[in-house]
Amino acid sequence: MARNKRKNNQLSDKQRSLITHFDQKSPISEQYRTLRTNIQYAAIDRQIRTIMVTSTTPGEGKSTTVGNLGVVLAQQQKRVLLVDGDLRKPTNHFTFQLPNTLGLTSVLTKQVSFDEAVKETAVPFLEVLTSGPIPPNPSELLASKAMKEFTEGISEIYDYILFDAPPVNAVTDPQILSKLVDGVILVIRSGKTEEESAKKAVDSLNKVEANIIGAVLNDQKMEESSYNYYYYSE
Repeated sequence: MARNKRKNNQLSDKQRSLITHFDQKSPISEQYRTLRTNIQYAAIDRQIRTIMVTSTTPGEGKSTTVGNLGVVLAQQQKRVLLVDGDLRKPTNHFTFQLPNTLGLTSVLTKQVSFDEAVKETAVPFLEVLTSGPIPPNPSELLASKAMKEFTEGISEIYDYILFDAPPVNAVTDPQILSKLVDGVILVIRSGKTEEESAKKAVDSLNKVEANIIGAVLNDQKMEESSYNYYYYSE
């Protein structure tokens, strides 16, 4: 455990954000694999293949969570697509060091095809569709017929499709996206997320009948490491 901790401290910011790729033996990577397993057993009647990851407010680790979830799913040789659906403050192009001149907004506005916009990553089986240029009307674009057709069109190509969504309590975008996916994961940060804020986020998702399959508690201090991740299935 001590060796893993020292190694984690030597990782760059980018490597820490994708710890499941750069340090697969880390206790944190193991927690992400537990998250993966719980998702795969979360549904009794149907498989959870399209998943939206969101948070209550900014800075709770949703993008780090969705990135690492994508990595551990791909490590099972499942074909995974990560879509940056945060059209206001996108970050996945930074995480995976990809260009963002073309992306989801480019596809939805028919400027390019999906095949032209999707990008391979350094992780085998994991592809990323970055946000593309930030639009003036994110909510309207996500609620458009083009978005529904896009989601339906790619659903047969990948084993898993992950959407990185903005925080629930900030904008209506996650409520819109939740209608297009099989399940929703809510990320909260220990010591930061207020109880009322978390309840408000859950209520907002419940109002649109989102299928909340669980929550990730981020930054919970443990004896073994400085932070950890847990998954709670309903």
